[in-house]
Amino acid sequence: MAVACIELVAVATSATAVQWLAKPLLAPLLLAWLWWAHGRTGPVAVGLVFATAGDVALLVPSDTAFLIGMGCFLGTQLALITAFVGHRRPRLAAMAGYLALWAAANALLWSQLGPLRLPVLGYSLALSLMAAVAVGVNRRVAIGGALFLVSDLLIGVGAAGTTVPGHGVLVMSTYSAALLLITTGWAARAGDSTRRPAGGDTGAATSDGTDGQPGGGISPPR
Repeated sequence: MAVACIELVAVATSATAVQWLAKPLLAPLLLAWLWWAHGRTGPVAVGLVFATAGDVALLVPSDTAFLIGMGCFLGTQLALITAFVGHRRPRLAAMAGYLALWAAANALLWSQLGPLRLPVLGYSLALSLMAAVAVGVNRRVAIGGALFLVSDLLIGVGAAGTTVPGHGVLVMSTYSAALLLITTGWAARAGDSTRRPAGGDTGAATSDGTDGQPGGGISPPR
């Protein structure tokens, strides 16, 4: 949290040097916590590694660095999709809603994105699918997935030439919250699955927001 606050202040005050120090630490600190809490790696950890590389790339102000960063975050989305789908079958309503949002957002921004159209189209599809399948994990991960989409949608709007007041702070605050919620929510899911008694009532709601329905999915080794 302290590093995220430092990064937000640095963005708000345009302190570039501080951003270079703080932003690349966001995902690695969560990765270290995930390892400390569970001592295992898996797709979510891989996603955090890709996010670290993407954060560094996006600190460089150039179109090439922007595309490299987008490619790194594509790796993040694919890793998270792998984790979430392996946990529970995606919910069709969430899938339909996020895909409709993806189509609408790309239709609105298409004429303004220029050569970024196709990269943004592909990346935003993976991002939308990640947010959709996150709904099936638990409430915390679902909110994190939605915030990740909001953060990158703001970046897409900025790339199209439109910014909102406090644009940088909004991007980083939603992104930081997304990483935190996804990582801690995934860890809570892993903890609940290991603590749940065999033969217990799997129909009861869990404390982290999973519905616990029988047959809803199994948690693979991470």
